[in-house]
Amino acid sequence: MRTHFCGLVDEALIGQTVTLCGWVNKARVQSHQAFVDLRDHEGIVQVLIESDQPELFKAAGELGHEDCVRVTGTVRARYAANDKIRSGKVEIVPTAIDVLNKAEPLPFHAHENAGEDVRLKYRYLDLRRPEMQQMMRTRIRLVQALRRWLDARGFQDIETPILTKATPEGARDFLVPARMHPGEFYALPQSPQLFKQILMVAGFDRYYQIARCFRDEALRADRQLEFTQLDMEFAWVGERDVQDATESMIREVFREVMDVELGEFPRMTYAEAMRRYGSDKPDLRIAMEFTDIADLVKTCGFKVFTDWANHEDGRVIALRAPGGAALSRKQIDDLGAHAAKYGAKGVAWMKIDDAAKGRDGINSPIAKFLDDATLAAIVQATGAQSGDAIFFGAASYKTASDFMGAVRLKLGRDLDLVDAGWKPLWVTDFPMFEWDDEAQRYVALHHPFTAPAVDDEADLRANAKTAVSRGYDMVLNGNEIGGGSIRIHRSSMQSAVFELLGIGKDEAELKFGFLLDALRYGAPPHGGIAFGIDRIAALMAGTESIRDVIAFPKTTTAQCLMTGAPSPIPDAQLAEVHVQVRPAQAAS
Repeated sequence: MRTHFCGLVDEALIGQTVTLCGWVNKARVQSHQAFVDLRDHEGIVQVLIESDQPELFKAAGELGHEDCVRVTGTVRARYAANDKIRSGKVEIVPTAIDVLNKAEPLPFHAHENAGEDVRLKYRYLDLRRPEMQQMMRTRIRLVQALRRWLDARGFQDIETPILTKATPEGARDFLVPARMHPGEFYALPQSPQLFKQILMVAGFDRYYQIARCFRDEALRADRQLEFTQLDMEFAWVGERDVQDATESMIREVFREVMDVELGEFPRMTYAEAMRRYGSDKPDLRIAMEFTDIADLVKTCGFKVFTDWANHEDGRVIALRAPGGAALSRKQIDDLGAHAAKYGAKGVAWMKIDDAAKGRDGINSPIAKFLDDATLAAIVQATGAQSGDAIFFGAASYKTASDFMGAVRLKLGRDLDLVDAGWKPLWVTDFPMFEWDDEAQRYVALHHPFTAPAVDDEADLRANAKTAVSRGYDMVLNGNEIGGGSIRIHRSSMQSAVFELLGIGKDEAELKFGFLLDALRYGAPPHGGIAFGIDRIAALMAGTESIRDVIAFPKTTTAQCLMTGAPSPIPDAQLAEVHVQVRPAQAAS
């Protein structure tokens, strides 16, 4: 049907006859000439029709935006070149224009700032837009580069089941009724975690899969119900083996896809990341760091500070914001509202109008509660200068770290303190467990199959509160792009971890008996990592939303506007899978 792609026609084809297929990007009819910009997925080429071709001239005048057409004609040099596109030095003089399919008036045009709901309902039109084509092709190149790297190094691409057993991995499972087993259900995998571990037991040594995963959880810009990850597992490895190999992979992929050198990957423990930045995925493009000032305010007159400074689990943080004195009161109030989403009851502040004047050069609603010596000590400890601001957080260690971490990121954006470029790092030595106050038990910080740093089960049981795991995350520009760990490879240790997580022996056998059995038959030491394809592609494409690099994403309300999913199922179809839908309970 065609001989060439529109966007690839260039001077090498001058004088040749070509047949092109595409959409009418723009049609401009003048008194003696008509210009048609014809577009396909490779780009645009100009078609020029002279009035001395009356039938073709008439056909050009009847073309509408996004009509699907085929053009046959001769390539010639263009009178006025367009250096912005590959085909900009040539044009097509047609001998035939065939309209393959007329387009009805569009619900939105490429140049319009259409709302996301409209774009997602008519996703096929949205994806035609050159910027969306570029984003999706960035994702395609990313996956191709990953596969090339993995295949060249002996990794084996092995598929794992989509219909599997429900297991707790931190989010709700999507359940699928089993028609041939009434009353029983499959679950869609949250990850291939257990299968890839069993592949290590089975002797496959180096595994990978571009895996589809499913989690029934709240959506936001960087979350989807269904997502894609590069899943990897290695046998006979320690942490640095996995980290060094995958760091090399990510470096090479960014070099190939983006022509970017990522530079150094520093290593930072979880404890250090929380202490300095209030985040386990710190954005190192923002230079601001926390200053702990509990020792400076233990006896001050500000009760919020003194209460938490003297609390066993308390933390009082000061954060210097260079140039922050220029922030308006509304911006400061917005900052407090933002911090409240992360558990803050308030964020105190202090503007340093003139550091040389001491108290008289400080503008702050809390200054009256602090004596001159304390004010001076805080300014000195933070290194604040004239024109800066200092923001304060006081709460339990984790809560203060969390909300001040959010404050740091917002200040970085508001004050234009985010450096350009790429800042990767490894975050290591995560806590093994977190205490869940509501459930009154420990939960796994990564997942229940992560190995502890200690080899002795008795040691782990005795020191569960402070136990460190062999988990690690790769972080890039404040985004966790990969997370992994060395796994538990002994059945006795896995049982001990289940016990500490409140999973009794019978429950463990019911849910994970197949894994415990596999670990008893010579399971080798093994570890792995999973990388978020959607998130990496979004970073490469320069968009904040992973929806922009997923062909058919769900909305934040977990709907597909194009197909209308989810949708009701007829009673007869439900009966086939032995399911009956109960009416939703009215809110009381």
